[in-house]
Amino acid sequence: MTAPSDPGVDARLQTLTLTQPDDWHLHLRDGAALQAVLPFTARQFGRAIVMPNLRPPVTTAAQAVAYRQRILAALASSEQDGRQLPFEPLMTLYLTDNTAPDEVKRAREAGVVAFKLYPAGATTNSDAGVTDLLGRCRATLEGMQREGMLLLVHGEVTDAEIDLFDREAVFIDRVMRPLRRDYPALKVVFEHITTRDAAQYVAQAGPQTAATITAHHLLYNRNAIFTGGLRPHYYCLPVLKREVHRLALVEAATSGSPKFFLGTDSAPHATALKEQSVCGAGCFTAPAALELYAEAFEAAGALHLLEGFASHHGADFYGLPRNRSSVTLQREPWTVPEQLPFGDATIKPLRAGETLRWKLQP
Repeated sequence: MTAPSDPGVDARLQTLTLTQPDDWHLHLRDGAALQAVLPFTARQFGRAIVMPNLRPPVTTAAQAVAYRQRILAALASSEQDGRQLPFEPLMTLYLTDNTAPDEVKRAREAGVVAFKLYPAGATTNSDAGVTDLLGRCRATLEGMQREGMLLLVHGEVTDAEIDLFDREAVFIDRVMRPLRRDYPALKVVFEHITTRDAAQYVAQAGPQTAATITAHHLLYNRNAIFTGGLRPHYYCLPVLKREVHRLALVEAATSGSPKFFLGTDSAPHATALKEQSVCGAGCFTAPAALELYAEAFEAAGALHLLEGFASHHGADFYGLPRNRSSVTLQREPWTVPEQLPFGDATIKPLRAGETLRWKLQP
């Protein structure tokens, strides 16, 4: 990486070259929506962990293989400058109360890298999720630990009596601690963490526990949802939290710890669905993902640590080789488009119409 080791000179840096990063948490959807959003990720990331919460969800190895083929077909038709973008989707399965232990071995043989835990009702398309992880899924968890499969966790409880802003902290005590006690060799990624509680928990946990952090949780606290009125494009799950939590996430991301790495959780919803009375949860950050992370790291005086967070730590934790290619960001103001095509609809990216300081070079 060409960034200096002294954070005091970050402001004078004009170009930033990184080992090509990977996105360790991504929603691509399917059909026309997939076709519309995939190129934004493929132009900047070498690989991405693809979430399985389609309708219906991807619950078997055969379904994951078929979904991967649809992604590759969409990639082949999304050439840039006459060439296909060299992007690899990494497939996951949606864990349910009824996931058979035998499915774990089939998934491993099919090239699936992880299972995703959605507590039932926690977020978009999570109705088929797990109702009691340690009561209903023990045999499957044992199979995952034996086969070396990762468990990716949406870390929130869903009890109606638990305040929305406390659900991640309660999840740590109710689920993460007993999960780690009972399955110490299982690799677990605590995805899109949003609180100081989660950052501290992951930092203190053993080497088999890591976490992803989104750009929007590094850049914004919950005030962003209400500035000048209700702003649905800043609504995501887990929801943005207080400033004390945002600062803790920035500290974790810029700590240099290999336990924390990039996961955009870019979640596309058509504009009409985001701006209705009951809107979908998710921030569509893929069109400017690296630029947003660069903004967050620069604000923290830590551009010299972005490469580890974006390009090294995730690959190392997953046991995959680091990418050999590179990408370059230029200090060059540009305006995020107000809207983009999304099949027969349109989609509004986060920061639409606003100017960013860094721009990914072709």
